[in-house]
Order: sequence, then C-alpha cells, then structure tokens
Amino acid sequence: MHAKRRHGRRFSPELSILHRPDVVRDRKQLGHWECDLIQFRKKFGKANVTSLVERVSRFAVFLHNNDWQSRPIMEGMIDALGALPYTARRSITFDRGTEFMDWPYLQAGLGVQTWFCDPQSPWQKGTVENTNRRVRKWLPRDADPLTFDDDHLKQVCAHLNSTPRKCLGFRTPAQVFRRKMMAASR
Repeated sequence: MHAKRRHGRRFSPELSILHRPDVVRDRKQLGHWECDLIQFRKKFGKANVTSLVERVSRFAVFLHNNDWQSRPIMEGMIDALGALPYTARRSITFDRGTEFMDWPYLQAGLGVQTWFCDPQSPWQKGTVENTNRRVRKWLPRDADPLTFDDDHLKQVCAHLNSTPRKCLGFRTPAQVFRRKMMAASR
C-alpha cells in the first residue's frame, strides 16, 4: 500500500523564476528578495530561521520560526518587510518547499510578486544560499534554534549587513541598501 500524496496549492508555471524580469535577474533594481529557511538538526524539533536577502544590496533579515507552517512564516515576512516602501519590497523568490505554499497570503499582505525556483534547483536563488553558508558561523547546524532570541538574530544581521563586500565595491550591504532606498524615493 502506498501513502497518499497530499496535493495542496500548486505553483503556477507563470510564477516560475524563468519569467522574472531582466531587472531582477541582472540586479538592476532594489526590492527583489530571495528567501529560504535555515534548518537545524532534527533532534531540536521543527524550529528554524527564515532568511531573506535583498538581491542588489545583499541586505539580510533573519526571522525565528517555531515550525514549518506556512502561514506563520508568511506573517513573519509581512511584519518584517511591511514597513518598507514598495520600492524596497517588489518581489520575493522562493524554492518550492511546503513552508512557502501560502504565497497568496504574502502577496495580499505585502503587495509583492512571488517567484519560484525550478524543483530541486536551489542554485537559482544563490544570493540567499550563499548568505546561509556565511551565517552558519553564528547559527551552526548543531545549535538549538530555540536558544536564538530576536536580539541574537538582529546581532547576526547587523554583523552581516555591516561587513564590506567585494561585489559591492567594498561597501556594506547596509550602505548600499540605504543609498538605493533613498535614490528610489526621489
């Protein structure tokens, strides 16, 4: 006997990463984010951290989650990005994990476009994958994610966002994000 496969909301072909505009792909416009979950050892349960990274500036935001349920993850992103002007939150690219199945709720709450990678193609959102590798220094896989409070995650973000990057002309993600936001508001 085979287990029944759950058929929830499908990812529409129109939302494929292949349909993202060139300004997103080429990092020409502020406000396009990539998202992933940072997971930990199973012995610690389902707690995880949402990782959001803006593509142009490499500005990172981390959010604590108690489990993989889609609605609370989407609500956390709405809370985190909702205060930003639209020009700083135009779209978010996800993988096809079940934790991102409630994307219509996110679109309605933030007014952002959502894009999805091809199945089993995490390299298509390489900015967030690279950031997740960098952050393992402060959020190791063997650590209990329930010990990370919001202050710890903010400190990790502050460190990453204040570290100069060669790809940014040795400016920091925070400097680039701020400058691009100010330019977009003119």
